Amino acid sequence: MHAWTAFVGQYSGWYGIAVRITAQSRRFDWRVGVTTEDGATVTAGDIARLAGVGRAAVSNWRRRFGDFPEPVGGTASSPLFSLAEVESWLRAQGKLQELPEDELLWQQVRNSADDLHLLSLVSRLAAAIAHRRLGTLLRGEDSAIAEALPELVVGRSDVPLIRATAALAEARGPEETVEFLYTRYTEAHSRRVQAISPEVARLMAAFVEPRATEVFDPSCGHGGLLIAAGSDSGKIRAVGQERDEAAARLAGARLAVRGIDAEVRPGDALTGDGFPRLQADAVLCSPPFSERGWGYEELAGDPRWQYGLPPRGESELAWVQHCLAHARPGGQVVVLMPPAAANRRSGRRVRSQLIRAGALRAVVALPSGAAPQSAMPPHLWLLRRPETGDRIPSHVLMIDATGSREAVVSAWNSFVADPQGETAGGSRTVPVIDLLDDEVDLTPARYLVRPAASPGGVGRTREDLLSATAELTRLAPAVTESPREPFSMATLGELARAGRLQIVQTPMRMETAAGELALLTARDVLLGRGPTGRGGDGPGLVVARPGDVVVSVTSRTPAARVVEGEIALGPHLVLVRPDPDFFDPYFVAGFLKVSARQSAGSLSGASRLDVRRAQVPRLPLTEQRRYGEVFRRLEHFEGALRRANEAGELLGRLVLEGLAAGELQPGPQG
Repeated sequence: MHAWTAFVGQYSGWYGIAVRITAQSRRFDWRVGVTTEDGATVTAGDIARLAGVGRAAVSNWRRRFGDFPEPVGGTASSPLFSLAEVESWLRAQGKLQELPEDELLWQQVRNSADDLHLLSLVSRLAAAIAHRRLGTLLRGEDSAIAEALPELVVGRSDVPLIRATAALAEARGPEETVEFLYTRYTEAHSRRVQAISPEVARLMAAFVEPRATEVFDPSCGHGGLLIAAGSDSGKIRAVGQERDEAAARLAGARLAVRGIDAEVRPGDALTGDGFPRLQADAVLCSPPFSERGWGYEELAGDPRWQYGLPPRGESELAWVQHCLAHARPGGQVVVLMPPAAANRRSGRRVRSQLIRAGALRAVVALPSGAAPQSAMPPHLWLLRRPETGDRIPSHVLMIDATGSREAVVSAWNSFVADPQGETAGGSRTVPVIDLLDDEVDLTPARYLVRPAASPGGVGRTREDLLSATAELTRLAPAVTESPREPFSMATLGELARAGRLQIVQTPMRMETAAGELALLTARDVLLGRGPTGRGGDGPGLVVARPGDVVVSVTSRTPAARVVEGEIALGPHLVLVRPDPDFFDPYFVAGFLKVSARQSAGSLSGASRLDVRRAQVPRLPLTEQRRYGEVFRRLEHFEGALRRANEAGELLGRLVLEGLAAGELQPGPQG
């Protein structure tokens, strides 16, 4: 555990100010009037755990029992309830279960931090458990703990929480306790957390040679890849960098409690390389996809770009070259990539140079959903940093990874042993000369008879399609064709002046590529996804809370959506906070979309929506809720339609290629 002492020491200088500002902002929350010291609240999932039942039972209770506590916050689809009211109701019904120690601890943790700062608190508790002197410190006074761990104790409740967490760790073990906190955090923020799946992490780690002693991940998130490498490769030194400070702290703690010698530093690896002299035996990386602000201008002359300056829109190629720069000569690099990086026209030159230099050795096509950053089927790029005197390889391996992990790794090992030898089904060696055409297309499907039509591939895709179409049927909005009198309309500006809602513009310029807080960007709102930006808790920060409407105001495509959890907002967004006594948020969001479309259709090019001029009908709240429910279902309907379209296109291609390749045979039709 000696490496952990150095790890914690780094944070005493780097985290102190940032964390103290975070804690202070929770108490005085000067941002758009958010109240953070309400009574403790719980979700439907928390209620299910309190009662020892499934979530479906909680939904049933809400329908059956008129005295079930009313929501005190959240949204229609993700309500929050008063913990005191819920406990009282469960006790009266004889349904309150005695919670185990870990769940009691989580309730304390969950109600000691708001959504924005929950990761910071979880990471500090995990770091405290991993601290080698914690046992000694716990025998002293609270003040001694706070003085010894200033980077981990930033609020009055922190020391009691550290003691409670340490008690659980003594009973369950440090690793199990830290993983419990991590799992509960990811469950609470499932839409926000973009953690690589254990299955993909194990596959990527399986490419690390057994003799590797040092593995580096420059975008390590919560440490998933380094944990997989440490588990699969025996004793290694794990080195990581992560732009999110709290995530970096958590990654270091998760590694430390497993006994893995680790060093994790916070910061953006591209613009602020934390290990400029590092040359590891292997580099594993799941970088952020499609970043525009990765540092193109300031890094134009960076020596890491040995294979060409990455285009502005090709941030993934910057990460690939950063990884190669941090591998020793002959060292391995495995990077999770979006499929578009294999054939985008702008990246041809860099792809060509990677092939010509012998750096790119294989491309592995993974199934849909394998990347946390995207629903599209991603690729793995397997690279090797060339050594002086190396012969340039004549072939690149293409693999379809719909089979087992062992089959994929076996195909790679066979290729390394004999690059021109026979390949197993689902893989093929492609001559370099065939790749170096005008397109330099590295998409495996272009060179393989796709075995995704092999065991389970078509069946899974067909199930995905049927599931999505069934969801379409369930979500199809019910409306009647009965015209009504024109609405009496009011602008949002008028309603704001009357105190019926608040309108808050986010700063036009702000950092979105580095910081401790997750930021919802304008593109996130447009795509209906979780936050992908990062920012700091500084002056002017706008924080949305459940039930707020967030509007993207600079887009060709209108976008407005209701947020279901507390989240910080990036630039070019407007927050609309309706008074729940007068407005249904989904009603407001629906009519904002209509105004946005009218605005976009009236101007050429990109338009900027003036939210204050947007109009909503003057309707009673009960009537608004009827409209709001249709708008909410329509939003989910559109998402299911996109999924059905993707699954349908994939199924058609798989069946066509499978029949042509002899992998499939016609079955009974109709």
